[in-house]
This record gives sequence, structure tokens and C-alpha cells, in this order.
Amino acid sequence: MARASRQSDRVNLEQVSVLLIDDNPQALDILSSVCQGFGVKEQIRCNSALEATEIIKRRPVDLVLVDCAMPEMDGYDFIQWLRRESPAATRRIPVVMLTSHAAASRVNKSRDCGASFVVTKPLTPAVLLQRIVWLSTDTREFIESESYVGPDRRVRNMGPPLNIPGRRSGDLSTHVGAAVEANMDQSDIDSMFKPRRVAL
Repeated sequence: MARASRQSDRVNLEQVSVLLIDDNPQALDILSSVCQGFGVKEQIRCNSALEATEIIKRRPVDLVLVDCAMPEMDGYDFIQWLRRESPAATRRIPVVMLTSHAAASRVNKSRDCGASFVVTKPLTPAVLLQRIVWLSTDTREFIESESYVGPDRRVRNMGPPLNIPGRRSGDLSTHVGAAVEANMDQSDIDSMFKPRRVAL
């Protein structure tokens, strides 16, 4: 992703191309308006993840913003496709998952499919912009293994991905169940994506 350049205290995203994916036209309009407010000139709007896969096959983009819940192919499946099956030049594109269901199980599912960040709806422009700026300086390694492809997800109390040497017996399971618990705060979600060093 092109680094966000600063002019004084202002972030300049004029040169960044963004792929917006949401099956809800109103939500897509809002997302587009927010990005326009950030100075993004090149926006590619998609009403479905399947449509987005065809675009990614033809050209790379700098950033993807995708809703988690869509028919046919949802945001989780799209990210897994992007990380594993898309052209090699596009597999490391930063992806922000947008969700109105911020239960821990959904956040874990987003992280485990290879999302770079999760942002909750209703969308707050300041939060989204902060995550985009963080992504422009993200130093996490990109992991490619049989069980996982995406930014290094070894965060907080999670250990290495399953089947990777060094996984501790006490690490949390990556099993994703139905969302039955209360939604998490955005700060709690962010803490799940902030990496820390893990002794192997």
C-alpha cells in the first residue's frame, strides 16, 4: 500500500486506490463519501465480493474496505480468496473488514481469515482514517502457511498459528463459533491486531 504522506497534520491519500465492497448501496455511498473526505480520488465500488474478485484479477489496488456480511461470497471468504487464490501481486493488499457484529468470535474470524484490521459500524471516519494510517506503517510480517495466509496474527495471548512449530499447548483455540457474546469496543478489537513478540 502506498504510504500515507503528511502535509503538516493532514494525511494525503490522493494517490491511494481503494476498493470498496458492500452489497448495501446506502452503506457503499457512505463509505465512498468518507474516503472522498480523506482525499481518495481513485475509488472502485463493488456491490458484491464476486464482482471484486474480477477486478482484483485485472489490476492491483492499494487498500480494500470490505463488509463482512454479503450474499454468495461474504467478506471472510473474499479475504481468504484474496490471500490464497488471487494473483501473487495482490495477495498482500491491506484489507479492513467492516462489521456491525463485533462479537469476539466474529473479530477472531476476521483476523484468522487474513484481515489487516476490523472496524465496527456505524463507521466513524476518524477511526477508519487512523487504521489506514496505521496500515501505511504496518511492520507485521506476512505469513504464508498451510493453515493461514495474512499479516502475522500472533497477538496478545495468542501463539503461533495452528500446526506451526512453537505453538504452546496453552494458546487459545482458533475455533470460531457463532456470535453469542456481546459486541467488543473498537479499542478491544484493535488490541487483538496489535502484534507483540512471541518467544518460540
